[in-house]
Amino acid sequence: MIKDKKFLEKIASNCIDKAKKLGATDCEVIVSNSISETVNFRNKNIDESKRSDGIGMGISTYIQKKKSNISSSNISAGNLDNLITRCIEMTKITPEDEYNSLPDKDLLATKHKDLELYDETSISNEKKIDYLKQAEESAFQDKRITNTEGSSFTQVKDNFVLANSLGFSMGYQSSIYSASCEIIAKSNGSMERDYEYTQKRFFSDLKPPETLGNKAAERAIKKLNPKKIKSEKIPIIFEQRVAKSLLDPFADAISASSFARGTSFLKDKLNKNIFSKDINIIDDPLISKALGSQIFDSEGVKSSKVTLVKEGSLENLLLDTYYGKILKMKSNGRSGGTTNLYFENGTKSFKELLNTHTKALYINELIGRGANIITGDYSVGASGMLIENGEFSYPINEITIAGNLSEMFNNITLANDLEFSYATNSPTLMIEGMVVAGK
Repeated sequence: MIKDKKFLEKIASNCIDKAKKLGATDCEVIVSNSISETVNFRNKNIDESKRSDGIGMGISTYIQKKKSNISSSNISAGNLDNLITRCIEMTKITPEDEYNSLPDKDLLATKHKDLELYDETSISNEKKIDYLKQAEESAFQDKRITNTEGSSFTQVKDNFVLANSLGFSMGYQSSIYSASCEIIAKSNGSMERDYEYTQKRFFSDLKPPETLGNKAAERAIKKLNPKKIKSEKIPIIFEQRVAKSLLDPFADAISASSFARGTSFLKDKLNKNIFSKDINIIDDPLISKALGSQIFDSEGVKSSKVTLVKEGSLENLLLDTYYGKILKMKSNGRSGGTTNLYFENGTKSFKELLNTHTKALYINELIGRGANIITGDYSVGASGMLIENGEFSYPINEITIAGNLSEMFNNITLANDLEFSYATNSPTLMIEGMVVAGK
């Protein structure tokens, strides 16, 4: 059972009091408890079962504009006293930084909105095993499925409290249930593997095990007997679960730290068009049950929905307290990064996107992370399907796709099939004129 709120609050409060007595002008403490249970399953047998129950704390102490921090998984009274003493001593010898401070008090969260982030349901190992067994049995209905790389079910329960010397003290419980199934398909000397994955805040919202297994098998079978293609410039359509990866370098590039350091290819683009006018990008931490939802950020700043790109124009950055002060901007609750980040739906259906060109590539797997946020250069390994006249023709592999993010952003067309399956999400999207390196 996870530790209750009062237990965590008492630790946080005692740490702040101790730090103040030792000379801290300000202090911030986070205390968290997490219990994780995982069952790994392979070929009709349990492969591994493991459980972890961890508690930890982190403390930041300020002496005017000096700041230090320290963390530990040992929360005994004696150890906490030693940690705080060490942190204060480190703070005394740390150089001053005019931008060091706690968040502005008026930005801190004051209400505890219920975002439905916690499911009390506890899944027994027997039930986890039964779920995974059903997933694998469903996958093996097709004779081309010959083996499995394994299936996994994980349940995580968290509770935490964040407190600071401004009087802020708040926390909440959260849960995540996840399951995956990785399958191997063989046919005519070809062997391919693929997976399906599901993750939700509530157990009842997970994909049924039969769906998980069937989808994993379907994806692996579609990759069988791939062909090589020649190098060319061609429109590329990104499947939903790989399309979302384009938002990762975008988020890195619009972080306040990247702007403050001048290390972003978008550093001069605030309030300027960087996408076509049909593109809107949202970061919304207040979506009920969503994986990236939060009541406040890692500094206690209240959560709010932020439109990052509006009709193609970069309207906002991801701002925390420190780098916000450098940029002379206020934090918008993004200490720790994005929450539920997504492209808003476009207007085209999936079928309309496929029919946009007589020939295109459909990418459903990316290999590696090949984005340089300083220059915007983008290059990754990939595999997928050739599209001819709006239909999937045959699988392709061993290609590299490349471009520059500035040009790619301006050439995105979005479908209208957005689903919230992850913390970062995207509908299917197409980018014109990318370079493909093949055989």
